[in-house]
Amino acid sequence: MKVIIIGGVAGGASAAARLRRLDEKATILLIERGPYISFANCGLPYYIGGEITQKGNLTLQTPESFRARFNIDVRIRSEAEKIDPKSKTVQIRNLETGETYEETYDKLILSPGAEPIRPPVGAEGSKRIFTLRTIPDAMRIQSFLREEKSRSAVIAGGGYIGLEMAENLKKAGLDVTIVEKADHLIAPLDFDMAADVHRYAESQGIELILNNGLKSVAGTEDGLSIALEKGSLQAHMLLLSIGVRPDSSLAAGCGLHLNSRGAIITDNHMCTNQPDIYAVGDAVEVRNFVSGKPALIPLAGPANKEGRIAADNICGTESVYTGTQGSSILRLFEMTAASTGLNEETAKAAGIEYDKTYVYSASHASYYPGAKNMSIKILWDSNTLRLLGAQIVGFDGVDKRLDVLATAIRFHAKATDLASLELCYAPPFGSAKDPVNMAGFVAENVIKGKLKQFFWEDVDSLPRDGSVTLLDVRTETERAAGFIEGFMHIPLDSLREHLQEVPKGKPVYVHCHSGLRSYIACCILAGNGYECYNLAGGWRLYESVMHAKTVPEYVCTQCR
Repeated sequence: MKVIIIGGVAGGASAAARLRRLDEKATILLIERGPYISFANCGLPYYIGGEITQKGNLTLQTPESFRARFNIDVRIRSEAEKIDPKSKTVQIRNLETGETYEETYDKLILSPGAEPIRPPVGAEGSKRIFTLRTIPDAMRIQSFLREEKSRSAVIAGGGYIGLEMAENLKKAGLDVTIVEKADHLIAPLDFDMAADVHRYAESQGIELILNNGLKSVAGTEDGLSIALEKGSLQAHMLLLSIGVRPDSSLAAGCGLHLNSRGAIITDNHMCTNQPDIYAVGDAVEVRNFVSGKPALIPLAGPANKEGRIAADNICGTESVYTGTQGSSILRLFEMTAASTGLNEETAKAAGIEYDKTYVYSASHASYYPGAKNMSIKILWDSNTLRLLGAQIVGFDGVDKRLDVLATAIRFHAKATDLASLELCYAPPFGSAKDPVNMAGFVAENVIKGKLKQFFWEDVDSLPRDGSVTLLDVRTETERAAGFIEGFMHIPLDSLREHLQEVPKGKPVYVHCHSGLRSYIACCILAGNGYECYNLAGGWRLYESVMHAKTVPEYVCTQCR
């Protein structure tokens, strides 16, 4: 059997290695148009920033090591130009010599990946405009920073690469501005969860411009003039981090079915519509594991799994890809943001009726030094109670909590199941009531009717005409630092003594700092005949969201 794999990195390289482990006699040919067959593209921002100091650390396998270990014919700087499914041939061009030749195949795996979106904004070919996808991209940015002594950078796009590069360019001494067309950074997060990221990014000296997009770029004597939909900026360099699109022109040319976004359509065995042709990685349409809807989710973990599954099926082992849930994580300076499954936007788009809640819990026992709170949001199906998605923003311990929640989603857990999870506890690592358990406790109370919630988006529309009672149960010190207009103030610990001040026969809407003390207040009020609603996420979340709404759409800056 002869297998040709077009494209390396996560999907192609993992498929090649799996094929060899399953079939020692197969002829395996790996074609890669770039100089590297397997490299850590997720590590590129940290190489530019100097945390990863050796370029060799980014190359997971070299052509020589891959040949030696797996006996695979690796041909770098070689581009597949045409596939003929009828004759089962691939036309290949050697990019070093220009020579063109054909290879036959029994099975073919496409792993072309995705390419950065480069909108036609002008100044094409400028040495000051960059994308970041490959090691040569990173080398070009690093050389520019070293040689040009740039002082300012604009990053178009507030996704993962954009924020990671913002951190590393800031550490390199540049003034950094992020321009994002949407109203918040990090698309997998909901606006309310991204609000903490906005404030933290600003505290680290990153300037944010939201609800505004890149329009055009022109070169100046020593920099770039960057026109936005609203206003303009001056900077020494521009990084385009707007997103990626499937690199699927080769697939289209041989008659493979593509979706409207240009992604290759496969079945759950990674087979395309053409016999004996498989496709894996960032160029492939996947099924969203939670919603069941078609999706494009370019992540390294799924690409590796898809490569393995394609290899299994080629070698006669039944293997099925069950979908991608989009588990992802980001470090921004010391902050961590992570998500998995659906957010509110994608749940609505899928037509799923859902409920949600928030908790704000410490990363480990609060009495042990160094504990820091993390904000957790979970969504669940209102009818089945199935956990749909989770988002966490915080510092220490975010990664392990998100991994627990991602695992729960993968095994179809209900939101109430989180309450019964038995997780590791010792004071340096967690709490007897882990933040994941706390999310389950709150969800359980909501589902069983023991807790009625209202949300930050409801606050401003609550009547201030006396038909309802609005109650703040924080301390005097907390209230002095800021409050919501129209909320009367009775600290929780004196609530029982002041119940006569809370009118009977009216719904009571209560908030504290995070939602815990106001829940206790609701228990007291309910026990005394009141109908009570608790502000999910508390003042802390409300104030964070209100602050995020003040992030400007345009800030005038000059080349610094």
